[in-house]
Amino acid sequence: MYDLIIIGGGPGGIAAGVYASRKQLNTLFVTKEWGGQSIVSPDIQNWIGTPSISGDQLAKDLENHLRAYAGEFVEIKDKNLVTSIIKEDDGTFTATFEDESTAQAKAILIATGSKRRQLPTPGAEQFEHKGLTYCATCDGPLFSGQDVVVVGGGNAAFETAAQLLAYTKSVTLLQRSDSYRADPVTVEKVLSHENMTGVLNADLTEIKGDNFVSGLTYKDADGNEQELAVTGIFAEIGMIPNTDFLEGVIELDDYKRVTIDPWTQQTSVPGIWAAGDCTNIKYHQNNISAGDAVRALEDIYVHLKTK
Repeated sequence: MYDLIIIGGGPGGIAAGVYASRKQLNTLFVTKEWGGQSIVSPDIQNWIGTPSISGDQLAKDLENHLRAYAGEFVEIKDKNLVTSIIKEDDGTFTATFEDESTAQAKAILIATGSKRRQLPTPGAEQFEHKGLTYCATCDGPLFSGQDVVVVGGGNAAFETAAQLLAYTKSVTLLQRSDSYRADPVTVEKVLSHENMTGVLNADLTEIKGDNFVSGLTYKDADGNEQELAVTGIFAEIGMIPNTDFLEGVIELDDYKRVTIDPWTQQTSVPGIWAAGDCTNIKYHQNNISAGDAVRALEDIYVHLKTK
């Protein structure tokens, strides 16, 4: 019987793993891969304490940090997924893994993150991280002084556009429907910027380039094909939380994100906590995920030691 099972190998899960070891909790740490979403980023400039680091190196550093601290308290089960969680009558939990093995614990921390909804457009796969990116906070400054496009029409798309307007030459936002989903006040404010253009009924048809993005084409409201010369494309068409195995176990919102109490990170089920991009918090960043997971771990420790 473990004190805790931590699920997820991104910044959140690893931060929790380090703290679990320091607090001498008998812990099983489970992850399919190390590093989370950022592993594919060529240059991360907002990981606090490190001015510039590749996603691959960040993943290695995170893994090394946990392995260095794991000691006798944190057992690492990598290259594996949790496929189900069952709450037992005595209040403990049984987790079943991809390899069909099981483990029991008094508490669970879910830090499984999410994945970006990918553009289905021809050229999107070819030019990902070669001008097409899914994280403006991570990669936006690399496009300083350039003409860029944001694909999407929700709050995330407009917030990305507002961020990019601070240092790019121009921003064009393409929304495939005939209206924006973002808050009207946000839409009005962002579109009022002199270097900002919004285009409705824009159906992206192709991303073009050689080694890197050089432009794109889209069909306008009349069905005519238009072409834009841009060097950066920022896709903000939604996130997909990695929570399929939690349906029917804990409360999920309409987007399948884990509903938590932000004061403690506790879920709807006593004994289960969640942190990071798989939760219904407002902002998603590596630093936020790590901090939220530490908050969860602190609360888990109090829960386990004060029963």
